[in-house]
Amino acid sequence: MDTYSGSLWIIGILGAVFLVVMLRKHVELIINFVLRGVLGLFVIYFGNYFLCMQMPGMELGYNPVTFLTSGALGIPGVLMMYGVQFYMLW
Repeated sequence: MDTYSGSLWIIGILGAVFLVVMLRKHVELIINFVLRGVLGLFVIYFGNYFLCMQMPGMELGYNPVTFLTSGALGIPGVLMMYGVQFYMLW
């Protein structure tokens, strides 16, 4: 192993250790975001089930945009998406 590849290994290992240390501080935020996103998708699923019986065309899709919106904004974000969908129907 020459000195160039050895120095790249050292830099890579230090970068990985730095990444682990930085993510350890933000693990709670990441878990919170994912849980809110999953909970938001459940709310969308049950909201689609109940609203489609009352108002056809009110269903929201399951896609990365709805997951990110519900993960970032929580249940109010899901309600906002339903509000926009309701506005678009009229």
